[in-house]
Amino acid sequence: SFYTRRCITEDLSWSLVTVPPLTELCLQHIAHNFEKNPILKYLLPEHQKRVVDKLSTSLPLTVTANTVSHEEYWKRCCMEHWQVCDVSNYGDSWKRMFFERHLENIVKFFIPNTTDPEEVLEFIPLCKGYVRKLEIDQFLPPLRVDQKEESNDLSDREDDSELSEAYTHHYYLKELITALPHLEELHLTYGVKNCGMNFEWSLFNFTELDCSNLAAAVKMCRSLKVFKLTQSKVDDDKIKLLARNLQHHPCLLELDLSHNLIRDHGAQALGKLISHSRLETLNLCNNQICHLGAQALAQGLAESSTLTSLNLRLNFVEDKGGEAIGHALLTNTSLKSLHLGSNNLSEPTAAVFSQVLAQNTTLTRISFSCNHLGLDGGKQLLEGLANNKTLTELDLRHAEVEQETDFLIHEIVWANREAARLASLQHPTTEPL
Repeated sequence: SFYTRRCITEDLSWSLVTVPPLTELCLQHIAHNFEKNPILKYLLPEHQKRVVDKLSTSLPLTVTANTVSHEEYWKRCCMEHWQVCDVSNYGDSWKRMFFERHLENIVKFFIPNTTDPEEVLEFIPLCKGYVRKLEIDQFLPPLRVDQKEESNDLSDREDDSELSEAYTHHYYLKELITALPHLEELHLTYGVKNCGMNFEWSLFNFTELDCSNLAAAVKMCRSLKVFKLTQSKVDDDKIKLLARNLQHHPCLLELDLSHNLIRDHGAQALGKLISHSRLETLNLCNNQICHLGAQALAQGLAESSTLTSLNLRLNFVEDKGGEAIGHALLTNTSLKSLHLGSNNLSEPTAAVFSQVLAQNTTLTRISFSCNHLGLDGGKQLLEGLANNKTLTELDLRHAEVEQETDFLIHEIVWANREAARLASLQHPTTEPL
């Protein structure tokens, strides 16, 4: 037998497959030099995606903000920045989430007289096309120089509040929010989170200067639909100024002022606002509104044709206020939801609402929880419900209503709810996309 011997000098691991196509090499080069030459828009769609997949999330926003629109890239950016990312809160847009949260963080940690205002202003051209909602739950005050030496137990003196007022001015929002053409929701809380051992009451001041600045800002923010200012010690004088600036606002539909210090004079200003705006939802939960304020709100309600939801839970309206609201609902045809829980209401209010339930065909939800309607009050409501076909929720928990009456009311309300459900199945309403 004859054997031939061959010497193979080639690399056994070499294959033609490992040689990248010229297209791939070009795309790698574009991705590598993207910061200097972001030419994404000149590429074919499939090539754009391949370049974006290779881009680093640490590229400057000045480069990527208005050139990269691919959601996969912004998803990577979000996931690297934040542990919890619920994109459904941002219209299912990762890019919107990134820019809204990034802007919120800049404002939350802005220190007046220390942080350069340009840090915010430079970001506006990058984010203004994508920001629709801002939720800012912290406003830092200016730093005090030699804070400890200056104070010297001043916190125990009567004039400390004046010092605090001068010291705690916060970031001026007007220049920012008026430069965001698509801003529809603004949620604000004036306070400091995680202040630890540096706690002072002055850190939680919503000052007169803050209020006048904010009032001017929201008046000029013509696209604003939802405005929430909660847990910020907003009192009558401040709410009067805000309400005056919100009158005749072209877009505002929802106003949330819960957990503040609003009393009757503030409620009177809001009553006027209800009748001079397109407001649909007003939340005044946990304030200090008594019967005079409730009567003013009732007057606004009687004149309003747009308000669909009013929340007065945890106030002090009592029967004079409750009756006034009830009388307004004998003529109002827009309100669908009313919360009067924990307002020290009793049988006289229930008597008026018995008439409301017999006549009103708009209300679908009412809460009288944690009041003192009593046995007679419960029976009055039951009588009013006899021919009512529209109320689908009536909350009487801890309202001191007799158990049997509560059961009979529940049966009527449940039947109305079931009828409404069946009607919606037969005639489904299609909302525009």
